[in-house]
Amino acid sequence: MPGTEERLSHGEPCWFIEKGKQFVSFDDHHHGEDRLAFWCAAPEGSQLALVESNPDQYFVPPYVGHRGWLGVRLDRNPDWGEIEDVVVDAFLTVAPKRLTDQLPDRLDI
Repeated sequence: MPGTEERLSHGEPCWFIEKGKQFVSFDDHHHGEDRLAFWCAAPEGSQLALVESNPDQYFVPPYVGHRGWLGVRLDRNPDWGEIEDVVVDAFLTVAPKRLTDQLPDRLDI
C-alpha cells in the first residue's frame, strides 16, 4: 500500500503510514493470549458490528480497542478475501487522502 512501512513496535511487526500513524499490529500470542491475530484501525462502527456478527473471528483488542480498533484472529481459518478488506479498511481509516487516492481498485496481495 502506498506510503507504508513495516517495523517492530513492542516486539511485534507493525505497519505504519509514512513513519507515523500505525494501522496494523501483529499479535503473536500477546502476553500469553491463546490467539494468533492482528489488531487494526477500523472505520467507525465496524468494530462492534464485526465482533457481534462473528465473535469467533473478531474481538476487541486490549489497549486500542477503546479507540475502535479491531482484533482479527488468523488461527481460525479466516476468509482471506475478508482479511484483505479489513486491512484495506484499516489503511483507509488512517491514511491521508493523497495516499488513499493511490490505492489500486484491487490489490495483488
